[in-house]
Amino acid sequence: MENRRDFFKKLGVLGVSAIATKLVGETQLQALNEIATATETDAHFKLAPLPYAYDALEPFIDKETMEIHYSKHHQGYVNNLNKAIENSSVIDFKISDIQNCQNIDASAPLAIRNNLGGHVNHTLFWSLLKPNKEAKPNMPVGRLADAMKKDFNSFDELKKQFTEKATKQFGSGWCWLIEQNGKLIITSTPNQDNPAMKVSEQQGKIILGIDVWEHAYYLKYQNKRGDYITNWWNVVNWDKAEELYSSK
Repeated sequence: MENRRDFFKKLGVLGVSAIATKLVGETQLQALNEIATATETDAHFKLAPLPYAYDALEPFIDKETMEIHYSKHHQGYVNNLNKAIENSSVIDFKISDIQNCQNIDASAPLAIRNNLGGHVNHTLFWSLLKPNKEAKPNMPVGRLADAMKKDFNSFDELKKQFTEKATKQFGSGWCWLIEQNGKLIITSTPNQDNPAMKVSEQQGKIILGIDVWEHAYYLKYQNKRGDYITNWWNVVNWDKAEELYSSK
């Protein structure tokens, strides 16, 4: 097995836009570009501001859950990632050495894998949510909507399969819609892994993702994960998902 030094060397220097580039393409996603606001002289990851208020997603996701999820859980991943970096034995460490989730494989230190995944996944998650105060039907748009019809026959069928996959995810994890070899597929990952990582059973470009850890819904929905997922569809940011899908 590769040692820690070999792992970090393999990741290489990729620059501050590496996560956004590898996960979703060469362009778009200012929110994702803020993931890596640290420079090589300031070796710390930082929590980017939410693009909306804590109560903006109500009644579907409540204010208290959002505040704790963002300021405690997500901030915790950032803090622990920075601690893992500080405790690494890599002498010539640079912050950009670990910004590429695509190079996370079985040789990655677990503290890096788990906390980098937690940071990247949550930053994606926030960008893929959008207020819907009037509770209007929330439907996919553009080329993504056409791809859903082609690969799943209809949006309703995709929604059904995605909801079932997310509901049945055992324990903590995520459910994802990804593009793999030109086709949309639904997959899931445990803990804070994501489909950009080599450790994932299914790899591909992330289009959509839902956090099904209990901390994402328990205050409002308690043990009713299915109700949380059903209501989550009302605040999906389909414009952002289309942007992800259409990016090269």
